[in-house]
Amino acid sequence: MNELARRVIVALIGAPLAIGLIWIGDAALATLLSAMAAIGAWEFYRIAREGGGTPMGAIGITLSALIPLAVHARYLGVADLPIAVIVPMLAIGLLAASIWMRGVQGKPLEATSSTLFGALYTGGTLSFAYALRYHNYAVGDLAGALVVIVPVVLTWASDTGAYFSGRLIGGRKLMPSVSPGKTIAGAIGAVVTTVVVAYALMQWLLVPHAQLAFTTLGVVTFGVLISVTAQIGDLAESLLKREAGVKDSGTLFPGHGGVLDRLDSLFFVLPTAYVLYDWLLIPAPGLR
Repeated sequence: MNELARRVIVALIGAPLAIGLIWIGDAALATLLSAMAAIGAWEFYRIAREGGGTPMGAIGITLSALIPLAVHARYLGVADLPIAVIVPMLAIGLLAASIWMRGVQGKPLEATSSTLFGALYTGGTLSFAYALRYHNYAVGDLAGALVVIVPVVLTWASDTGAYFSGRLIGGRKLMPSVSPGKTIAGAIGAVVTTVVVAYALMQWLLVPHAQLAFTTLGVVTFGVLISVTAQIGDLAESLLKREAGVKDSGTLFPGHGGVLDRLDSLFFVLPTAYVLYDWLLIPAPGLR
């Protein structure tokens, strides 16, 4: 079986599963996000160690997996600690654990920083998928699922637009020292494609099925910023792998690499979408 066939099979299995769990939401979605966060954190700490870092992997993986579950608990009303309290508590706890486990000669500051960053980079960002699903943008399971699915589809559109624009036009490289294959033409094509698809999704999904819309300026802004953050997320992961001398983050998805390879853009897109929806969404025409 060639690489393209493996990619298609993984996509055909993975996409409906992910959409189904987004639709179901609740504990099912939180569990999926927790599992992906844990695997992503494991990959991140492996890359960090390859690059000479000394993260506390077991602690970081546990924290990463717990963050989506904590967000789930918060939306259920079980726990309600604000992020401004949780993050400093985690940092202090990790620093104390590092000193206790490794001593002052074990690079406690570096270990704490890389461990906390890895947990927030994976579990923290993926938790925004759950927050999107249950935020007050929309009412009902379909509307809630759509506000998650739209930025996911736009991330794919941005990647696809970049790939074909780069292949067809070529030209000057975007950041050759980080990702030699990416071009400026590809980056521009990604933005244009994302804006077009964002408008289509608004007309075909958000307006009729979620009773939500953007203004013309709003949909352009949404598409541009989603594409830009998606590309930054892709470049950020490429930078981490290049520094560590690693080609792929893992092998979980045949033909696609690991969790970080597949979700690198979403780590940046999901929090961005959460903020942009608050700023830009309006009731669909006729419902104001």
